[in-house]
Amino acid sequence: MTSTADQLYREAGQHFAPALARLARSVERDAEKARELEQEMHCALWSSLARFDGRCALKTWVYRVAHNVAADHVARAVKGPQRVPIEEIGELPSPANVETDTAETLALAQVQELVRRLPPTDMQVIVLWLEGESAATIAEITGLSAGAVNVRVHRIKALLASHFAHPSPEEPLP
Repeated sequence: MTSTADQLYREAGQHFAPALARLARSVERDAEKARELEQEMHCALWSSLARFDGRCALKTWVYRVAHNVAADHVARAVKGPQRVPIEEIGELPSPANVETDTAETLALAQVQELVRRLPPTDMQVIVLWLEGESAATIAEITGLSAGAVNVRVHRIKALLASHFAHPSPEEPLP
């Protein structure tokens, strides 16, 4: 690794490390696996910066590498859950814990789960939008047009909101 690449990595870490951590947590539910994914993103970023030629912004490069690592992670997870012997299974999550969480925590968990279930490109678009990136930046990272990004953001927001719609007063409560 050259000193330029080292300097770029330090700069990228200084500016984008929190965003990479949030991206990892948005992709992976398990906290330990999210930390591993975050480390994987940093390793991929560090090794990729030797090829960075400045034809795009450093931010674009960082997000592109991170999203590629996240997409690979999701693709591996889709292939199927890792099987373990029943003796190695620790404590199972209790649904009662969810019921005792605050409404905000529950809503956030539901949004995170809905985001995880989106197709990879839609997940990338909405995570970057939630990071505050512009449609032009998201378009540069994902390879979509800015118009397509805006349409996807609008569609995904409507889809997410539909899961939290309140029943009308005429509808009986379940």
